[in-house]
Amino acid sequence: MADPTIISCAVTGNITTLEQTPYLPVTPEQIANACLDAVRAGAAIVHIHVRHPDGRPSMELGHYREVVERLRAADEDVIINLTTGPGQRFIPSWDNPSVAAPGTTLIRPEPRVEHIAALRPELCSLDLNTMFSGSSVVINTPDNVAVMADIIRASGVRPELEVFDTGDIQLANHFIEQGRLDTPALFQIVLGVRYGAIATSETLTYMRSLLPRGSHWGAFGVGRWEFPMLAQSWLLGGHVRVGLEDNIYLEKGVLAEGNVPLVQKAVRIIRELGGTIATPGQAREILNLKRQDPIAA
Repeated sequence: MADPTIISCAVTGNITTLEQTPYLPVTPEQIANACLDAVRAGAAIVHIHVRHPDGRPSMELGHYREVVERLRAADEDVIINLTTGPGQRFIPSWDNPSVAAPGTTLIRPEPRVEHIAALRPELCSLDLNTMFSGSSVVINTPDNVAVMADIIRASGVRPELEVFDTGDIQLANHFIEQGRLDTPALFQIVLGVRYGAIATSETLTYMRSLLPRGSHWGAFGVGRWEFPMLAQSWLLGGHVRVGLEDNIYLEKGVLAEGNVPLVQKAVRIIRELGGTIATPGQAREILNLKRQDPIAA
């Protein structure tokens, strides 16, 4: 806890819907503005998914490009963390589980990182989980993750390794031993997803103990576990994450009117516990991040 705490804000995700909350940003302009508002409230890193204007999840390079260009043109300093999560879901048909049902998004690994190679953000997420999630199976085979990791590395982007259970950390450790992932690695521990790691202090303490020595790490809880796990992560020396991707409530029954109130509450909790908040510049120094220019279109 000697260093300032880095707050990440996951502003929209790809599962939260407009039916659940009218405060969800969906257009590139709305998403970029939500990112900048989160930074002004105290976030150093913004984790970005993109949407179609009607709110449906998108993987279009044009949507990512517009968000990134707006952020890079802004006066505020901001660390951009683009997702590589879309394209991993498989829904088995009831009659023949080997056949994909409507809603399946599973694709080859290369298109899932196309926007990373083109836009070269400072960070991008790299999911290491294969698990049941919602009504679908999330599939990230070691071979597919390896392809994505190699492209991310060749693009000069640092992966944020999202781990949802202990086996995911084993996979990360294997890639580190192979030299496929650089050290110190950056881990994001995800707690509270049904059938994943449960959101308890014991679980977080154990998962942290499995990380390679010297790793940078943060953790977050989904839904009602967002703020309890935020406090627990800080107490164990980790960084934190909030945002409408993970939780839409400021407190029980009270919708957060955007991402800003969630970031403001995170800032208040950390400061009341005795911590300090990292600026984007401090976060860049802690994580040894370098700004990059995008590849020309």
